[in-house]
Amino acid sequence: MTTRNHSTATTEDPTAGQRRRHGFNWHLKQPMQGPANLAYKNHFVAMVGEYVGTCLFMIFALGGTNVANIPTTSVTGVTTEGQSGTQAATANTSNLLYIALSFGFSLAVNAWIFFRISGGLFNPAVSLAMALVGALTPLRALLLSISQILGGITGAVIIQALLPGTLNVRTTLSAETSIARGLFIEMFMTALLMMAILLLAAEKSKATFVAPIGIGLALFIAELMGVFYTGGSLNPARSFGPSVVLRTFTHYHWI
Repeated sequence: MTTRNHSTATTEDPTAGQRRRHGFNWHLKQPMQGPANLAYKNHFVAMVGEYVGTCLFMIFALGGTNVANIPTTSVTGVTTEGQSGTQAATANTSNLLYIALSFGFSLAVNAWIFFRISGGLFNPAVSLAMALVGALTPLRALLLSISQILGGITGAVIIQALLPGTLNVRTTLSAETSIARGLFIEMFMTALLMMAILLLAAEKSKATFVAPIGIGLALFIAELMGVFYTGGSLNPARSFGPSVVLRTFTHYHWI
């Protein structure tokens, strides 16, 4: 009897323990086994999650940015245009902090909400990076990227409709920033965000459940440096959405 029980135990599915050990998969890979409709449902849920999450992320991030960029009159009577424009020669640090906080906190909150639904990526560049390291299948990365772009456009449309005045949230280079400098600034800022995501979320640990906080802080730090010089994009959906709504694309939009 003991021998038969031992034999039965050894024939158990060898992958069952691995599935129990890892639990929910953060990057929502397509199931290796199971009916095709389960894989399609998995893709659909992830796409909807990324679309809604990116839309909410953009609404609050762009909304805060638009508030910071409203033209104001200082105590000296000098009109300033905010940090997205190119007229100001010096940085308005309070505006920069406001914009950085808007993006950092919006990402942290919404990524935490959608963390278990779609991964809370909200960024086509992140989807590409996850595919390159094998955390996402190419198909999943493509589907999520499409949802993220559409979510960015929808978020910009909603903000344009909700807030009075012209939307002032485009990512533009400052007057002193060349295209080459803007490219490298964006490159280093995006690298910081990618490192935070890959090491805090994609690489599993006991602290993975608080990864959205670290990722939000990484975006906050990057925005502190980058908003004045490039507008602080780090995200194709963030730049593409407002440009579509305003029907204006700069010649360096590819940055």
